[in-house]
Amino acid sequence: MAKKRNIATSVIGLILIGSIGLINLTQRPRFANFHTVDVLQLLGTGMCYGVALALIGLLRKRSTE
Repeated sequence: MAKKRNIATSVIGLILIGSIGLINLTQRPRFANFHTVDVLQLLGTGMCYGVALALIGLLRKRSTE
């Protein structure tokens, strides 16, 4: 039970970090002009969401076993 709670906390943390990064990027006045830093931030945000989705899949797999 504690392991599921740790994974769920990690998922929520990753989604929160990814959302903050995405919101921060869209609030910039030069959002239409992508720069290298913006692209790297979008890649980091996408990786946070991807890891969160993988952990959700792991939680679902373990709950069915």
